Amino acid sequence: MIVPALVLLAVLVGAGMQRVTGMGFALVAAPFLVLLLGPVEGVILVNVCGAVTAAAIIPRVFRDVDWRRYRFLAAAALLGIVPAAMIVRVIPAPVLEISIGALLAGGLTVSLCLRSAVLSPRRRYLTAAGAMSGFMNTAAGVGGPAVSIYSLATRWPHRSFAATMQPYFFTIGCLALVFKALAGGAVPELPWGMWLAVALTCLAGIVIGDVLAKHISIRTAQLLLIAVAYLGAATTIARGVHGLLT
Repeated sequence: MIVPALVLLAVLVGAGMQRVTGMGFALVAAPFLVLLLGPVEGVILVNVCGAVTAAAIIPRVFRDVDWRRYRFLAAAALLGIVPAAMIVRVIPAPVLEISIGALLAGGLTVSLCLRSAVLSPRRRYLTAAGAMSGFMNTAAGVGGPAVSIYSLATRWPHRSFAATMQPYFFTIGCLALVFKALAGGAVPELPWGMWLAVALTCLAGIVIGDVLAKHISIRTAQLLLIAVAYLGAATTIARGVHGLLT
């Protein structure tokens, strides 16, 4: 019962963070779901939950979505999703775990280091961000860092960025699942009752996030998100290193 409870806790916190900050489900939940379920099954569950969470948030932020940027990002994501869906089937589990943790930690670090940089919002940068995001989302379940780097560097207004990420995360989550299925990806072996519990927990996390958003500043939520994500990344890397040594 410990593992299912931890899975639901990771989903609850991730969904709540997604609602408070506009992104972050994968940043919070992916390291722990990978640790609990394995690198392939854990990321697939992250893709499922990320798509469900984003879909539930879209009606709340629909008016603020930048649909032009969304279309470019979603189209570019395919450039990364297709190769990543193949790679996850051939890389040994410990190596994949280390890569997942390193990608997450690296993406977060670059995002923080680029806070003072200013980049023109050209299409080629948007395309590069989408392709990198699609690859990381499919391989590691963390598509946020790549687009957050772009948003920070181009000074994309947070309200519009957070809203646009919801249909984007829904799209790339669904695409990742489709291409992984075509590549023979394994669906996590969870009872139907557990799948239902995961879905309800996603919705509960959003409701809790609605409440917390009224009392927690975006800055505070982002700092908490970064701290938890770094901890999860370190834990995932440690498990991969342990797997290589044993």
